[in-house]
Amino acid sequence: MSFTGFEKNSVGGSIYLKAKSHFLKGCKLTDVLKPEDAKESTFTGTKVVGTLGPSCHEVSSLMEMLSAGMVGGRIDLTWGSLDFHKKSLANLQVAMKQARRLCCTVVDTMGREIMVRRPINVDEKGWPSHEEAISIKAGSKVTLTSKAGVVSSDTMLPITYDKFYRMASKGDTVYIGRYLVSGADAASLYLEVDEVIGQDVVCIAKNDAVLEGLLTVFHTERSSNTVQNLQNDLPLLTQYDKDCLLALSKEHEIDFISLSYTRCADDIREARRFLDSIGMSCTKVLAKVETRQALLNFHGIVNEADGVIISRGNLGLDVLPEKMALVQKTLMQACNLVGKPVLITRVVDTMVNTPRPTRAEATDVANAVLDGVDGI
Repeated sequence: MSFTGFEKNSVGGSIYLKAKSHFLKGCKLTDVLKPEDAKESTFTGTKVVGTLGPSCHEVSSLMEMLSAGMVGGRIDLTWGSLDFHKKSLANLQVAMKQARRLCCTVVDTMGREIMVRRPINVDEKGWPSHEEAISIKAGSKVTLTSKAGVVSSDTMLPITYDKFYRMASKGDTVYIGRYLVSGADAASLYLEVDEVIGQDVVCIAKNDAVLEGLLTVFHTERSSNTVQNLQNDLPLLTQYDKDCLLALSKEHEIDFISLSYTRCADDIREARRFLDSIGMSCTKVLAKVETRQALLNFHGIVNEADGVIISRGNLGLDVLPEKMALVQKTLMQACNLVGKPVLITRVVDTMVNTPRPTRAEATDVANAVLDGVDGI
């Protein structure tokens, strides 16, 4: 509710006070401190979507997640084999039946992701991994190259996009990090472009880092309020994305696709045309907003998409840190005004290693809920 008060001033006019907007019911502090009854209700206004990976691949784990409140199961085509993802969705179907809980399916596309090429090992479950980490020291030179046949090392990182050297300029910031990390941990490397020599982008490391897992490359926008960077010309949907969507649609009902690196409304129309062509016309499109360009085209995106995902990992690199909170609140408000579902990513990063979230993480989730986020 929103209340606006006013009072008379000394000359008879009115002074309007600021509105106090919130969704709370006037709770007393003694009531707030009481633990919630987990059995009171299983319905929440804000939904939880879980990513299906090797630690939650089996039916028993998925049943526990469903019972805990997960209403969406997400697979990510960026990492993991098609067979692994098929098995994940098949197990989810069994878990739903046994737990007697419904759960939608979300497929996240690879899209315009740029990655570091490294040797891959596949375990008995079909999940890929890298054997050795790469240690880099602050001040050392690191070269990003698109040349074929180059082996990754602490001085040379081969990348998957062969025109990256055209995008980079001296002084630019390039972020290298383990896929889906927070940007503030040991697996995050910030580079400053020193020079471009042919297909090689020579950079200076700004911090110490231990690079492990799937490494992605993000070219941070050099402007503070517009788009000056040359954008990559990678396709919206890779051939691998298309092959996987076609194969998955024959065996499973896919409720949503999460459209990575959505830049404008035309991207959503392109995705819909492809979905229609393979018989997935009922699948809804969630546009992932993760770059400055998407922010500048946001009105067209929100009008065309069925829902919006605020991809805070990459977007937090492309926006000044002190502006990210306002960006998030503005995007949520815009989605709420037009009645489009909005989800956020990258919450509770420490849950990988600790049993309790930090105060900042808990407050982050609470503020998103109070701002009207529909899913996390």
